[in-house]
Amino acid sequence: MAAVTGPSGLAGASEAERPRPRPFLIGVSGGTASGKSTVCEKIMELLGQNEVDHRQRKVVILSQDRFYKALSAEQKAKALKGQYNFDHPDAFDNELMQTTLKNIVDGQTVEVPTYDFVTHSRLPETTVVYPADVVLFEGILVFYNQEIRDMFHLRLFVDTDSDVRLSRRVLRDMKRGRDLEQILTQYTTFVKPAFEEFCLPTKKYADVIIPRGVDNMVAINLIVQHIQDILSGELCKWQRGALNGSRSSKRPFPEQSENGALLAPGKRSHLESSSRPH
Repeated sequence: MAAVTGPSGLAGASEAERPRPRPFLIGVSGGTASGKSTVCEKIMELLGQNEVDHRQRKVVILSQDRFYKALSAEQKAKALKGQYNFDHPDAFDNELMQTTLKNIVDGQTVEVPTYDFVTHSRLPETTVVYPADVVLFEGILVFYNQEIRDMFHLRLFVDTDSDVRLSRRVLRDMKRGRDLEQILTQYTTFVKPAFEEFCLPTKKYADVIIPRGVDNMVAINLIVQHIQDILSGELCKWQRGALNGSRSSKRPFPEQSENGALLAPGKRSHLESSSRPH
């Protein structure tokens, strides 16, 4: 994109010439149908960002699902029969995903692919993601690749009971026109084994684990408060550290023990409430 020449000085500089903030990147992982996207949407709602025009949003959500590889004719035929493993790390275009996230962290406007889960194909249309202060990137394997995992300033893992996740997935896939037998076969053949081999082990990389997903409003509210702190000026503090080249500039998240006491920064915790897609 060509820059528009303006008068000297920051006040007269074009939008392209002005320094953009480096966004705070939050990774949100968890098993299929654990409620990752619902958690992200609830965070957006509580921050009042879901009503804001997409060009002006300070917080945006991006899904790993957009980065599924374009399938060959043979792979697409298998996918339509429920015989293609979409839960394997190789199903994702990790190179494109990493490049896109790097550009987002650099404050650039990016175009992300659009994936159609009914036809199992990447559509020609793309979605423009504008620079924001906070970016929520959710997906089943967002912590699997180390180079991508290390890009996040905060890592969340949505931990939901496997029976709940299965029931949600069945309902979701049936709405996509798939029959029950195919859904269950795919789950037992690919989804469950892949979760146990690739997704669940990445739980150890999470800074915060959220049991029961969006039902755990104690955890959601703590995360929202953390983001509000960033939006209200704390962002500048960790930016200065980032400019010095130190990865330790990641702001410590105030974590809570079971008895309500704050834990030392850097320790992982389960954020439990007092009451009871991917």
